[in-house]
Amino acid sequence: MALAFVPAGAQHVAVLQSFILDHGANVWNWLPEDGIAGHMQDIAAEKAHGVLAMDGDQLVGAVTYCSTLDFSRYQSAQRQDAPHGYICEAVVRRDQVGRGLGAQLLARAVQALQGLGLQEIYIDRHEENAASAGMMRKAGFVELATFAEPARRPHGSGRTTVCRLLA
Repeated sequence: MALAFVPAGAQHVAVLQSFILDHGANVWNWLPEDGIAGHMQDIAAEKAHGVLAMDGDQLVGAVTYCSTLDFSRYQSAQRQDAPHGYICEAVVRRDQVGRGLGAQLLARAVQALQGLGLQEIYIDRHEENAASAGMMRKAGFVELATFAEPARRPHGSGRTTVCRLLA
């Protein structure tokens, strides 16, 4: 399988939305359809971005990302008002899981966020999502905090873990 990595654009939004909902859905992931639809609108409007792994014309993996201020509480005092990166979604087609594709996509998204001049990049996951935890560790993310978030994490511990990479 020869993969091509391409930036997500408006032409990919419909397929990307279906892909995220079909292949990202599990007990650990919070994927509200209206939230994903809004995120796709942001990608189409270039307010958010993504990197896609394509096998020919088949989407086999995707990571989406944006610039945000949502994680300011984790920033140092001197950088609290600085924009930072956020990895929004990371999804790999089920038959491709465990082959390092998620880590490759995540690394490419990190490079793109660094290219935007962002020095801190955040990602979050369900505390008990071991597959995501491993991918994040491989990419250099460090756990910062874990907190109860039962509305977003109704299974298992009901807790979210926030991780950061300093670029």
